[in-house]
Amino acid sequence: MDRLITATEANQRFSEVLRDVSGGDSFTVTSRGRPVARVTPVTANVEERRRRLDELLEFLGQQPPIKIKPWKREDLYD
Repeated sequence: MDRLITATEANQRFSEVLRDVSGGDSFTVTSRGRPVARVTPVTANVEERRRRLDELLEFLGQQPPIKIKPWKREDLYD
């Protein structure tokens, strides 16, 4: 499971974070309380990533479509 760490804390303790990541830990970095990045080992389990991707795609497939009206390029600059 990811450990939460603020961007400030990650900056101040970067060497320690890297040491923990090399030991298998993962971190979710937050900024102003919102997650902005993940720091994970390079050797992260490929099967786990594939499982998470499959879960995400299944979740997205269950979401209702969003209906939007037709638009023109000029509509972007109103």
